Amino acid sequence: MNIAKLIQEIAILGPPFLLALTVHEVSHGYVAYRLGDPTAKSQGRLTLNPLKHLDPIGTICFFIMKIGWAKPVPINPAYFKNPQRDTLWVSLAGPGANLLLAVASALIIKLIILLSPFLPRYFILPFGIMLEASVWINIILAIFNLIPIPPLDGSKILLNLLPHDLAVAFAKMERFGFIILLVLFYTGTIQKIILPIISFAHSILAG
Repeated sequence: MNIAKLIQEIAILGPPFLLALTVHEVSHGYVAYRLGDPTAKSQGRLTLNPLKHLDPIGTICFFIMKIGWAKPVPINPAYFKNPQRDTLWVSLAGPGANLLLAVASALIIKLIILLSPFLPRYFILPFGIMLEASVWINIILAIFNLIPIPPLDGSKILLNLLPHDLAVAFAKMERFGFIILLVLFYTGTIQKIILPIISFAHSILAG
């Protein structure tokens, strides 16, 4: 990849990617805060400043592999009145926020198309491309994070839905989660599972 193309890609994908990651993490922290856990707030993570949430490796991986991540927002379930139920809501908040952001981006695209006769082309083209990237990025982040493998949100969702004995057994795989993810990613297994779902979700929003 030449330098000009890399700069162009960063300029187009960077803003929606940073927004998607930031909204994802802030949503986790905000829901936790509303449920009684002040940990994220006390550590300055309830902010839309992306620098507070960026993970350097996760950001680099996004531009190389199109899969990225941010620094997880710290959560302390000891503050929750109902740890199992409340942890479930906190885990759902991130992917849910990304889906809402994807829907919002798609609606703004439709609005721009509707108003295109009255808007300058130099505004429509770059902004429209960023919004289209936002739809894809947020769908990808939402669905990828719902995979039930640690440390992804889907593993916490599943953990809090399982009966106690199964949950204890499932929790033991947490230390191997990242390795399992890498193996599944490099064998193409994850892509085969989530790409049809991502394409289907995008077709609904794009339609």
